[in-house]
Order: sequence, then structure tokens, then C-alpha cells
Amino acid sequence: MTPFIRKTLPNGLRVIVVPMPYSLTATVLVLTATGSKYETKKLSGVSHFLEHMCFKGTVKRPSADAISEELDGLGARYNAFTDQEYTGYYAKVEKSLLGKALDVVADLFQNATLPASEMDIERGVIVGEIEMYEDTPQDHVADVFMELLYGDQPAGWNVAGTRETARGMTRDEMAEYRRAQYVAEASVVVIAGNVDEKTIWDEVAAAFADAPHGARKGKPAVDDSQSAPVAKVAKYDSRQTHLILGFRSFNTYDDRQKVARLLAAFLGGGMSSRLFKRVRDKMGAGYYIGADNTFRTDHGFFSVATGVDNKRVKEVVSAVLEELARAKNELLSSEELTRTKNFIVGNLFSGLETSDSQASFYGGKEILGRPMLTPEEIAGEVRAVTAEEIRDLAREIFVEKNLNLALVGPYESGDEFLPLLKI
Repeated sequence: MTPFIRKTLPNGLRVIVVPMPYSLTATVLVLTATGSKYETKKLSGVSHFLEHMCFKGTVKRPSADAISEELDGLGARYNAFTDQEYTGYYAKVEKSLLGKALDVVADLFQNATLPASEMDIERGVIVGEIEMYEDTPQDHVADVFMELLYGDQPAGWNVAGTRETARGMTRDEMAEYRRAQYVAEASVVVIAGNVDEKTIWDEVAAAFADAPHGARKGKPAVDDSQSAPVAKVAKYDSRQTHLILGFRSFNTYDDRQKVARLLAAFLGGGMSSRLFKRVRDKMGAGYYIGADNTFRTDHGFFSVATGVDNKRVKEVVSAVLEELARAKNELLSSEELTRTKNFIVGNLFSGLETSDSQASFYGGKEILGRPMLTPEEIAGEVRAVTAEEIRDLAREIFVEKNLNLALVGPYESGDEFLPLLKI
């Protein structure tokens, strides 16, 4: 059976159908290729604010209550999200109710009225969301890390914007941004689940017949340069420090991604990973630690995140760097390599058992223009990676001049941590 079918409608909208004949549910997801990296400084956060406002009413459903009551009445799991490079809206329902969910999601995407009165109310919600994350050190450190890497350019700005931009944004500015960015040619609709493959195409075409056309405004190129290790602190009175240590790497189209998956997994992908065993099991220095790769269309980074006792921060940073240096100098044993590959493949497959996860999997690839590999094809790539390739990639990425450390804790400056940043 074909894992997915892809078509482009006459209006330029791409549609992907992922048949899941034994699923009890179906999901509709619409993605459009715009996010915080497409914004100006004055309108920083407009993509995120707009995502909120699309739930405040349409011509057909004139209020937030009308939308939520209809979706709740379908038993739907629904929401929206904003990323640096795309925005998404989705609803997951019992399979027989897909048509109704499709109608609602399409309506939100195409026909939101953006009522000015609701916009004034929602400003407080946006500001509250920004402050909530600032008051959650484990989350806030991610924003500090992005500011450290990319500074005052869209890639370094908070996706939610600032208090000032949220309070100053006008309805006309938001409506114009929406007209320019929410176009069929830059959007993807994914239907995943137990659906009628013969009729679904006409249903999607009818539901999105009003999608506007046009050339979406592009985004500025990212300045990804760095010449020496840097550290940045957000002072926060706490008993524990949350930190992210990372290196610049490469973009989402780089073929080395398949190797990077294994590099992150054996270092910090589970309770048997090297960093977990070193920092938690042997040192007892903190509750969580993990490693990950983040790939964007024009930049990327490898990162390690942890939260540790304030008195042991420098000890932990040194231990993490020692483990990364080991990855540059030692080959994985055949047993560790096999275990790491099984970890990745097992988590990949178990994470794709639901209609919403399948929609996100294929939709995320399509919206960024990545190869539409199936889970089986990805697993095959993972299985083929060698220990030598992992070591060689560690040598490429773990370069001292590209080292960055962000911390949220009771510190005045990052300067005291700079002597540690050596590898």
C-alpha cells in the first residue's frame, strides 16, 4: 500500500493524503510556510498573534464560542502552533466526522475576521504567555540560547514577539500580513487516517476553494557567523540553573542529518545515553539531560540541555564537554551503535501510530521542501550509518569557535563561564 499520496490542486495548494485504514480517527492539518523568521522587527510576533486571532471568529462562525463549541461538539482534539518557518492548524476527530472538521479548519485558515475588539483582549493573553515562559527557566533558556546564537535578527527573536510589539500591533497590519503570507502556493493540507481516498480530494478542493493566491514574501538570510566561544546569562533567582550548550551545525537539507540523529541519540537520547549516565547516574548533579539537533531551512545547531544544582554548574559543563570530546576521539562499539540505532528506529515507529502524528510527519517534510522519505526509508538510512561517520561528524560539529552556552540562573554575566568553553 502506498504510504501517502500527494497532489497539487489547480489553485496551487498541495494536498497529502495518508491512508490509515485501521485507524479510528482522522486528522486534518493545514500548514503555511510563514512564521517569525518572515517578520519585521516592528511586527515581531505577528505570526503567533495571528494564529490566536484565527480562532476569534469567521464570517460563517462569528465568535470564538461558535468555533470552540462546534469543535468540542465533534469531540475534536484541536489547536494551532507557530514556528519560525511555518504555522499550522489542526483537528483530530472520530473518522466519520472528518468532513465537519475539515470545514472548520479550512474556515479558520481562509475566513478569519480578526475582530478588533477581540484583538485588544488577546493582547493581554499574548503578554501573559510571554511572561509565563520567562518565569519558567527550563523554557526560557531556549529563548536565551536563540538570542545568543542569532542576536538581533528574526532567527534570534522570540516567536511570540515582545510585550511592546504585542501591545502596539494594529488589526490592519495583521490583516495585511495575513493577505501576503497565507497563500495557497505556500500552503499544504494533510489528511491522515481512515478516509475515503476517492472522495477526499474533492472535499479538500471544495473546502479550500477560497484560499488566496500570490507570491509569499520571503525571509532575510540568516547571519550564522561566529569566531569564538560565547556565553549568555539571564539572571534568575533560583536554586537550580538551566542551561543549553550547543554548536552551530547545518541546515535541514544537508544529507548529514541521518548521521546527526545518531550523534545526538548516543550522547543524550535516553537513560542509557552517555550524558544521562555521566551527569545523572554517576554525578547525581541533576534530574534531566538530553541532546538534540535543530535544523532550519538556512541554519541549524546541535544542543545539550540540562538543569543542575547552582553549585555544580561548572562541574557539569566540563563533564558534558568531556563527553563531546570523547565522541570526537573514540569510535562507538558495535553494541552501542546497534543499541542507538534501535533506539532511534523504535522511537520513530512508535511515535507514528496516530493520525495526528502521521499528519505532522509528512506535513512537516512537505512544508520545508524536504525529501518525502517514509519511516521505513529513514530507518534504512539510520541502519546504514557507521561508527566512523559519527566520529567524523562529531569532529566537524564540535569545533571550539562555534561553541555557545546559555544559562538561566543567579549570575550577573556569562564571562565567568568562558574559561570552561574549550574542546
